[in-house]
Amino acid sequence: MDARHFVTLNDFTPAELARLVARGGELKRLHAEGQPWRPLVGKTLAMVFQLSSTRTRVAFEAGMHQLGGHAIFLNPADSQLGRGEPVADTARVLAGMVDAVMIRALQHDVVTGFAAVSSIPVINGMTARFHPCQLLADMQTFAELRGPIQGRVVAFIGDGYNMCHSYINAARQFGFRLRIATPPTHRPDADVLAAADCARLVETPAEAVENADLVVTDVWSSLGQDDEAQARKRAFAGYQVTPTLLDGAKPEALFMHCLPAHRGEEVSADLFDDPRSVVFTEAGNRLHSQKALLEFLLGAEP
Repeated sequence: MDARHFVTLNDFTPAELARLVARGGELKRLHAEGQPWRPLVGKTLAMVFQLSSTRTRVAFEAGMHQLGGHAIFLNPADSQLGRGEPVADTARVLAGMVDAVMIRALQHDVVTGFAAVSSIPVINGMTARFHPCQLLADMQTFAELRGPIQGRVVAFIGDGYNMCHSYINAARQFGFRLRIATPPTHRPDADVLAAADCARLVETPAEAVENADLVVTDVWSSLGQDDEAQARKRAFAGYQVTPTLLDGAKPEALFMHCLPAHRGEEVSADLFDDPRSVVFTEAGNRLHSQKALLEFLLGAEP
């Protein structure tokens, strides 16, 4: 059977994604109760990081350990990818040694190229275009705290970059309505937006959050954009998420951010102390949602 890959949320069916979210919650409960579950004994995950990471690396590495498997960390300095070895060659070599590969790369075609020739599962650990693993954790967090997200309203404030693209895909796959407020110069890619009729651009952050169930933002300058930081601060003036902006959403609305955050830029300095903020629960759920993903891709579901 051909390997399944997780390059974007669209690689899975809505039913499969719903199953992953529910399973992430089950794995979180088992972990909290101290019940061991080790279906991946003897399995190895190679983690290829061309960009720095905290949550993605720790969640996959700890997740493989908790499931009984092993994870190997590779950065360009540790591998031939950093010396110009073709992606396809590295993919074929790793397929003979490990059971799955997770890749974090700036260029999305590094991941798609790897998956195109890989005989083992390939996971997108984040690229400039998509960040699907984060969405699994976000959907798990919302379900855990507020129930099904289907039919709800989500507001995305900020840069039309990888997180925004993944929220657009999630709107279609999970069945919620998405409003996006971003400067005209930083809108999401037109092809990604056009593929989801449940996502639309709005003029202002206030319009986006009106009666929303969930409000999400991300940094204004992502990895690879450091030289644009000052220009981006000017472009995104007025797009900061604050407790006052959240007041325009439903009283029970939640606030999420994939982290790391630049407090005082995309979020006010006090926002994470607001009871509507669930960013640290969201971050912790990366562990369990990624364990569910590994189980699924490696055929280890109970």
